[in-house]
Formats: sequence, C-alpha cells, structure tokens
Amino acid sequence: MSDQAYFSVSDLHAYYGESYIVQGISFEIKEGEILALLGRNGAGKTTALSAIARMQDPQVHKGTITLDGQDLTGMKPFEAARAGVQLVPEDRRIIPGITVEENLIISQISEPIGWDLDRIYDHFPKLRERRSQEGVTLSGGEQQMLAVARALARGIKLLLLDEPYEGLAPTIVKEIEGIVREIKEMGITTIIVEQNAVAALKLSDKAIIMESGEIVYAGTAQEVLDNKELREQYLAI
Repeated sequence: MSDQAYFSVSDLHAYYGESYIVQGISFEIKEGEILALLGRNGAGKTTALSAIARMQDPQVHKGTITLDGQDLTGMKPFEAARAGVQLVPEDRRIIPGITVEENLIISQISEPIGWDLDRIYDHFPKLRERRSQEGVTLSGGEQQMLAVARALARGIKLLLLDEPYEGLAPTIVKEIEGIVREIKEMGITTIIVEQNAVAALKLSDKAIIMESGEIVYAGTAQEVLDNKELREQYLAI
C-alpha cells in the first residue's frame, strides 16, 4: 500500500440551488483507509458524498476530485461509477419488482465488473438465502447488505457509505460493521458518513468533522475518540 494519496478532494464547493452547502473542503485518503466524515445534521456530509459521486445534485461550482490518479472533476455519475466510485445512499435504492439476485445482476450490465455472484454470496450468506425474494421486501439490515453487495458487484475503488446504520437494530449494526471490516481488509478505500459517530470512528483510520459546510477538524479517528471536549463540541457525544 502506497503512502501517497489515493483519493483527494481539493477546495470543493457545492450548492443546492442558491444554498451554499459545501464550502471549500479539502482532504485526502491513502489506499485501503477508512475515513469517518462526521458532523451534526445539516453540516454538509451527504452533500459532500453526492458531489464526490458526481451526482447531478448538488451542483459543484469549484474544486478538484482525484481517484487513483484519475481526475473525476466534471464527470457524470455513470462515468464516476465506471472510474470506481460506488455510493451506497441512505435510502439504499433497492430496485422494486425484481429479486435480490436480479438486483445484483443488473448492476453488472456494463463494465467494469466486480465480484461475481458466488463471491458475493460467500460474503453475504443471508443474500444467498434470499436470492429469489423481491429485494424491497427484505428487512432493513438485509437491504443494507444488498446495497453494499451491489456496489461490490461493480469494479470498485472507492466506497461511499451514507448512514449505513440508519434504522437498524444493534445486532444488525454489528453485522454491517463486520462487513465494513472485511471490506477494509480487502484494501477497498471507504468514506463513511454516520450519525453513530463512535461506531464509525472505531472502524476508521482517519476522521473529518464538518460544521456549516466546512472542515473544522481533521485527524486520526483515535484522536477524536480520545478527545472528549472535541466530541462534545462538534458531535454532542
């Protein structure tokens, strides 16, 4: 694993209409690291993830985004996906009317292809059990597993997880944490946005705290865990 930045964001500014949400953030991650992107509601975290994934909303007015030496700036969402960026949104966006397996297969209709079905089912045995079930009828935790598995079914370099524990029971959160740890062991670079800040920090190497669209703290995840004053001031924990 190289010591050089694998993924970097430089002076990123993003808007929803006239609302100035992300206000000039810059950071970088090494290959295989997990970054916890934290802050109170409305801090701009999800907007930052959407901008990185090159979603049409928000509108990026300024900034540079680079992944594995490739400039993502100005790419359309499908181009960023082909470059290896996979976003797992908070609402999971499971396609209705089709099975678990069809949800996985449809994610591989274009290059680059990631994990095959056997590998996915080996890592997500519950999805193997539910392979013929309609995806939207799964439990919340199983839908989250399907959303992550669908991202891994693509050629992936950067995984963006937006509130992966939202609405899940503590036992299911533990299962999702285990999956994220496996992903880290595989060397996949990950950014996780999560209101359960302590859980996210325990999984992560680095941490960024945002407030009002700006980065107010950047350091290691352990530094945030160890700094009660910092957590109380910006995360209310």
